[in-house]
Amino acid sequence: MGTKKATIRITHKPSGELLAEGVEGWGMFAFEGNYYIANKNLKTDGFKFSGIPGLCPYKFIYFWYHFVSSTGEKTPMLGWKYWLPNPLFPFIAFRIAVPTRHPDLIVERLN
Repeated sequence: MGTKKATIRITHKPSGELLAEGVEGWGMFAFEGNYYIANKNLKTDGFKFSGIPGLCPYKFIYFWYHFVSSTGEKTPMLGWKYWLPNPLFPFIAFRIAVPTRHPDLIVERLN
């Protein structure tokens, strides 16, 4: 019998808004201290494209996203998305990513 996977819930601490929730795995992928979140697991439309690019030497090109809650609280550069990802890392491609240890996030592991 397989082990039951944990549900991951990510909340924006200043506003209390739920950002993402889902079973840990392909849809909520933990990698290098971050969660890469599939669109089906995003629970907000508050991530806003910033136009600020970044470059990782092995994961390639990404853009930063600011977060604006439904009540107006703003956290700049809370997430990022790889727009031109390394094909060896399909689980990061075109997904919002957030750091697990950001002071404005509450990351819960349920179950």
